[in-house]
Amino acid sequence: MGFVTGMLSGLARRGLDAAPLLDAEHIDLADPASRVAVERYAALYNRITRELDDEGFGLFERQLAPGFFEFLCRSMLGAATLGEALARAARFLRLALPDLRLEVARSEPQALLYIDETRRLAPRADDPGRVFAYEWLLRLVHGVACWFAGRGLALEAVSFPYPRPPHAADYALVYTAHSSFDAPRLVARLQANLLDLPLRRDDLALERFLEGAPGRITMLYRRDREMVTRVRDALRAALPESLTVADLAARLHLSPRTLARRLEEEGSSFRAIKDALRRDIAIARLTKTTQPVGELAAELGYADPSAFYRAFVSWTGLAPEHYRHRLAGRARPGLR
Repeated sequence: MGFVTGMLSGLARRGLDAAPLLDAEHIDLADPASRVAVERYAALYNRITRELDDEGFGLFERQLAPGFFEFLCRSMLGAATLGEALARAARFLRLALPDLRLEVARSEPQALLYIDETRRLAPRADDPGRVFAYEWLLRLVHGVACWFAGRGLALEAVSFPYPRPPHAADYALVYTAHSSFDAPRLVARLQANLLDLPLRRDDLALERFLEGAPGRITMLYRRDREMVTRVRDALRAALPESLTVADLAARLHLSPRTLARRLEEEGSSFRAIKDALRRDIAIARLTKTTQPVGELAAELGYADPSAFYRAFVSWTGLAPEHYRHRLAGRARPGLR
């Protein structure tokens, strides 16, 4: 839900009501524990850009007129390698999006993607619009690069230039488990040899890809993380049993080493997926039910309730009971 509220920031800055757009996609902001289906997120993305006539969500000094995403892709089309395509994208963005600067550097054995503000996007570093602007541009560039290369490109680590946001636990699934915060600039690291990959898309493929764009770029993440999805589904199905890496690998007919490598290629890890799953279920149960905390801990595979308490505090900054009471207070009339 943090990605949704960030995407709505530009509407709020303009004093526009987001409710009709959310209602059209059946998204309820009042439920902080809900998950948004990727198809709905993509549709909301396109609705917002149409409403604002701005593919930058109203977050930047200059409007990104409809066609921005298409011409970003066209600027990369025909490049011989991914590195050349990303260099072209950086030049295009300097013209079309002067508030943020993309740079690509090669420092063997890594390639580095830098994103810097050229103009302060908001007074506070943790402003939701500023946070989303960085999230959006990294996802956009990385997603388009994955599509042109015809494969997932694992981000080995990303340093973000803002405090850890409330939805940071989801970064392990969207970006990489190796995400850090409060950096002076955004730096995304991947293997340098990926820059040498040939581009595998032609003009006809681009025409098909642009149907439903630019929101369609969000759909890539589901396909590029097939193993992450399989692991998450298997862990959920096994609850309350708490599977080890070896247990899960056997169920998926893989060796533990192969499983770890596949997850690393998709920018995640067994521990990150397991923690994110437990967090999502815990927040949903605390929000929507009166289930006792000890019983919930047991259903999530925690043999010791105190271990669940410690984990929940690390996820949300609050003990489970305090989190539930805070949400109950918000739900009372006059306090929303």
